[in-house]
Amino acid sequence: MKEIRELLIQNPNFRLSDIDADNTFGKSRDDLELDLTKLRSLLAELQSNLFVEHKNSVLIVLQGMDTSGKDGTIKHVISAFNPAWCNVVAFKQPTVKELEHDFLWRIYKEVPPIGFVGVFNRSHYEDIVEARIQQLVSKSDLYKRYDQINFFEKILTENRIKIIKFFLHISKQEQKKRLVERASDPAKRWKKDVRDYKKRKKWREYSEAYTDVITRCGINHVPWYVIPSNKKWFRNWIVAKIICETLKDL
Repeated sequence: MKEIRELLIQNPNFRLSDIDADNTFGKSRDDLELDLTKLRSLLAELQSNLFVEHKNSVLIVLQGMDTSGKDGTIKHVISAFNPAWCNVVAFKQPTVKELEHDFLWRIYKEVPPIGFVGVFNRSHYEDIVEARIQQLVSKSDLYKRYDQINFFEKILTENRIKIIKFFLHISKQEQKKRLVERASDPAKRWKKDVRDYKKRKKWREYSEAYTDVITRCGINHVPWYVIPSNKKWFRNWIVAKIICETLKDL
């Protein structure tokens, strides 16, 4: 499928800032929302096959700027899976115990077993991006983490774990709109965090950090899909489509 191929990043000169977050490939909302219903049914069927065949597992990684739609993707796409065979993990700031181990220790514990689907809401990539922005580790240690993640994902892949990595890409203007909506909507107000506004001031730094993550930990290893996510309906549809195609291949 042309759209899927275009979203798969394989260009070492890729820049996140070059991607149009409004792009929907000319698709209409009505058509895609109808198709999403069909894709959700197919996701459930393919997940059942994955579990019964018991040959592979799937790890879905969701990354993106604040308000990019990680929770929304889980609600509208991942919820199609049977929760008995699907585990969703949200990685927050490391605990004291987690900091006593290497940065991948808490990640490896959550890798899905054979036959299961695992979903990471944020992931091991936080330990590069946040460590870089907040200067939590030295530059030499930061570069080591790129290599360690590549090796870690290589081990998973060689052990029958299919990794699908999504970066949900929104524009700075769209993020501002969503932050305002979050603050004014009683149902979403619980998500409001002053740290989101502080991070927004470093938009360029985060964009550059994610660009490096996508090229250093994707081009020659497990590639990233960069999903234009200003339009939530397109984001949900294309993520569901990519997961379905991946499961079909398995």
